[in-house]
Amino acid sequence: MQLKRLVFLLFGICAAPVLLAQQTTVTLPLTDMSAFRPQAGNWRIVGSVSIDPDRDIHEAHTAPAPVTGKKKSKAPEPAPLPFPVTSQTGTGILLNMNDEKTRDQLLTVFEHGDIDLELEVMMPKGSNSGVYLQGRYEVQLLDSWGVKDPKYSDIGGIYRNWESEKGKIYMGKAPLTNPAKAPGLWQKFHIVFKAPRFDASGKKISNAMFLSVELNGVKIHDHVEVPLPTGGPIQNNEVALGPLMIQGDHGPVAFRNIRYRLLKDVTVSVSNLSYATYYGSFKTFSDFTSLKPNATGAIDELTCEVLENENDYGLVYRGNLTVAEDDTYNFVLAYNGGGRLVVNGTQLTNFQGFDGWFRHDAGSIALKAGTYPFEIYNFKGAAWLPPRLGLYVVNGLAPVVLHAYNSFPPDDQPVSPILIEPGSAPRLLRAFLDFKGDRSQRLTHTIGVGDPGGVHYVYDMKAGNLACVWRGPFVDATPMWHDRGDGSFRPMGAVQYIHRSMPLYFLDQPDTPFPELQAATQLSETRYRGKGYRLEEGSGMPVFIYSYSGVDVEDKVYPASDRNSVTHELIVKNRGTRPGLFYKLAEGKDIRTAPNGAWLIDESFYIKVASGSAVVRTVDGKKELILPVDGNIQYTIVW
Repeated sequence: MQLKRLVFLLFGICAAPVLLAQQTTVTLPLTDMSAFRPQAGNWRIVGSVSIDPDRDIHEAHTAPAPVTGKKKSKAPEPAPLPFPVTSQTGTGILLNMNDEKTRDQLLTVFEHGDIDLELEVMMPKGSNSGVYLQGRYEVQLLDSWGVKDPKYSDIGGIYRNWESEKGKIYMGKAPLTNPAKAPGLWQKFHIVFKAPRFDASGKKISNAMFLSVELNGVKIHDHVEVPLPTGGPIQNNEVALGPLMIQGDHGPVAFRNIRYRLLKDVTVSVSNLSYATYYGSFKTFSDFTSLKPNATGAIDELTCEVLENENDYGLVYRGNLTVAEDDTYNFVLAYNGGGRLVVNGTQLTNFQGFDGWFRHDAGSIALKAGTYPFEIYNFKGAAWLPPRLGLYVVNGLAPVVLHAYNSFPPDDQPVSPILIEPGSAPRLLRAFLDFKGDRSQRLTHTIGVGDPGGVHYVYDMKAGNLACVWRGPFVDATPMWHDRGDGSFRPMGAVQYIHRSMPLYFLDQPDTPFPELQAATQLSETRYRGKGYRLEEGSGMPVFIYSYSGVDVEDKVYPASDRNSVTHELIVKNRGTRPGLFYKLAEGKDIRTAPNGAWLIDESFYIKVASGSAVVRTVDGKKELILPVDGNIQYTIVW
């Protein structure tokens, strides 16, 4: 758990209301419609959904045949095209298929105030919907794939209302960026919403707020107040509790994996605080807890400012912790050096080291309403670390602070991010890449290629492999260049990872796996040879060059003509006659053809093969899309 994720804080107080989530995440079962209120029939439960990503829902017929010659005859009526959305029976997916007669909004049975909500949504080309928190505050759903400058009306936007009277107008809020995927792909939302507050007389005392909205893993809203209901609410008023509402009158839309946690206000406080300080070189807690303290006293708040020395010290705090209701409480102890937290006799955290660097250790305990003793132990012997001590009660994104502000100030060592953009020409940056954000899957010979048009990729030069693609900003180089750095950069935006294998390989048997890099070092050295890259004249994009088992390859990756996708082209020389040479395009749990003929990979991205016939095989429990290599290869990745 990173402390910077916890800093939605109310600082400088010992007792404060905090959003504390119920411990159970509720998953709507989507086995039937019992979680929702009755509706006209446009909403149903299905097992799967298939969408033609090239077909707009407003496209009704083929174009009529052109009239030729002098004699005009009545053109035949065009045959209707199949609707771009089809479904199969089963459970697990909520689907809206509205028409002019059945077009109800869908309301949940449960009502909510503060909520942490996750869901996945799939939309066809040209479709429109929306999710209304409390039935009143809309997060827009729209096919916004490729939109460069999103507005409030694009996917993820907080929609406006249509009032004209002064004081009742709300103009909406555009998302910070647009990480939308192509039509027919699943997209994930994570919304943390704080409901409006009312006093005892019913007067509103604070506005509704979207604390955080993420789309496809990218934050698109951060602490956005919404002072009024947006357009099309269930009622044009504001309340403490209301249902989720999903718009069902604008176009087809599918949902799955709808999960939520209801949040509630609780009060946590500390009292009867005392401290004892010890000075010396300590390696464990027992080194000082049996000694006579150098100083003791009572304090009004938890603070490390009771110390006389900034190094070589031990500290013990004791006090009472009061909770207002029964719940499981999650604590975070933040400190430098070593730290231990004990609540009601139960040890929640314990790190016995004198040089812990801005640690933040978490522990949970179930408590009934009442008052309980607690103890905090802290010692430090690392002179390069300042004294720091903080105590939080947290759940999700909303901690409460139980220490003095100066004892563990937020952003104690702020770092200005080092963000890299391509500028007017392609930008190449060598760095490490943590594949899927996982340090254990670090790739060490990668190069990020940023395009001025906003379509970027990372190429693994050790494997001759396209590792990932994304749109939007280029990379955050802070981990690589700040202080000593760790050599890595982070792609910025909704990253689509492909795979991390060597993609070009002779398969001696139908089930021969493509080698993973960590197991193929010797293979790389003896049969794979990277030869660097050259910059293509005109475009400035790199052309990567390598050889594998006598086959020479020139490898090009560049934005497709739509400027939203990536085209990958391999020029293969000296192919020879040895059979069994294949190229691995993708891997996943589910690979099948989409209605437009493209390959659909885990319903997360498409691959359009321009030449050759790709095949799907299963190896070691996962599916792979592979292509026989008899000549040059070209395909496009769409996400």
